[in-house]
Amino acid sequence: MVPARSTGASGALDIAHRLTEICGPRFARFAGAADEVAGRPARWVAVPGGPHAAAQVLQLAARHDLAVVPRGAGTKIDWGAAPERVDIMLDTGRLAGIGHQPPGRGTAEVGAGTPLRALQATLERTGQRLALDAPSPGATVGGVLAADEAGPLRHRHGTACDQLVGLRYLAADGELAEAGGGAAGLAQARLLCGSEGALGVLVSATLRVQPVPASRVWVSRPVWTPLEVHDLIRAVLAARLDPAAVELDLPAGAGSRQRRGGRAESMARHPSMMGRPSTGPAAAGSLVVLLEGGPAEVAERADRLVSLLGPRATVARSAPPWWRSYPFAPGDTALRLEVPITDLHAAVYALRDAAGTLVPVRGSAGLGMVHAALPGAMAPDRVAAILAAVRGVLLARRGRCVVLAAPPAVRRAVDLWGELAGLAHLRAAKQHLDPTHRLAPGRLPGGL
Repeated sequence: MVPARSTGASGALDIAHRLTEICGPRFARFAGAADEVAGRPARWVAVPGGPHAAAQVLQLAARHDLAVVPRGAGTKIDWGAAPERVDIMLDTGRLAGIGHQPPGRGTAEVGAGTPLRALQATLERTGQRLALDAPSPGATVGGVLAADEAGPLRHRHGTACDQLVGLRYLAADGELAEAGGGAAGLAQARLLCGSEGALGVLVSATLRVQPVPASRVWVSRPVWTPLEVHDLIRAVLAARLDPAAVELDLPAGAGSRQRRGGRAESMARHPSMMGRPSTGPAAAGSLVVLLEGGPAEVAERADRLVSLLGPRATVARSAPPWWRSYPFAPGDTALRLEVPITDLHAAVYALRDAAGTLVPVRGSAGLGMVHAALPGAMAPDRVAAILAAVRGVLLARRGRCVVLAAPPAVRRAVDLWGELAGLAHLRAAKQHLDPTHRLAPGRLPGGL
């Protein structure tokens, strides 16, 4: 059979007709201008109504040698490498729903296309939550798992993959499979996490849930330099306050701390100023610690933390505006830095030195994992030079810098991944689960 991607208009119409038969008249179409993955346009869009229909889409793709790329809400569709081709974009929006679970079981089975915020709202009505606060607005559960995305709560509870009990997914040939129920099964389920749909199409996930904390407070302190952040984090972690999150926000303007006169310093320390917001420089960043638990013990830990952080520390019952958001905007070159927390300040200084300017940095400083942004207008060769310099510093510190998203010219000019351990294992998994390289080909490191 001649591959459909090599045929003319009649072959394309036939594929569109077959997709319509599988998914329904309103749920299959030729792709439009917005249907692309990291700049690579799709040919058709299919929105199957359930696992059986999704399996039929994959079987159709196998018969006609078509590449399939899953899409949830599309909030991270530009993350990672551009696939070699996108013949069918398989939209998981109708693979949604929350299965009924007996009270107290501690798990929830959720369709991959379920919006994360809908899941959280449903759980909240029963006094529960999923300990996952991914920053992408409107993200689906499947999309969060496929990207292994996590927010501030990763400090205590880990990433999306750490919440997994089991997965149901479709292999490249359309066979429905399950992963979980033991160490080997859970290892395979977690392998599918972060695979960007290149190892299987997620259908549903069983995730751990927990009671909603009775009390939550955010303790904030202004910061000016990465070295100051380093010292404060060491003190916070050594105090054994059991934080749920330790987050940092260093805006592009956050630089050296401005000196105050003696009178201003004395006034800031006066008892009448205790508990009031800092009047420090507008360029100051923030170090924020989230405490969760029972009201009495959270209040006691907050008092200890304020004493530790000093008179500029403040306590709030709501998160700061930047909480659970990325420092980059569409069109920027988005970076993720991972390094042991003892070397986080060195990584941030290295990035600033290489860029020749202050770079916005935000993320889970208590784990040594932060995000940063370079301007989208920056020349590709300049971005490549910055990455080389930063990765050189991180290599000696067992850290890494990954490009999550970038303008097309930058994406073509740079190595998105840098040094990557475990590439051989990933290649073996791709060969086992998708030997024909039909699922999001080229989306994974190493062109897999």
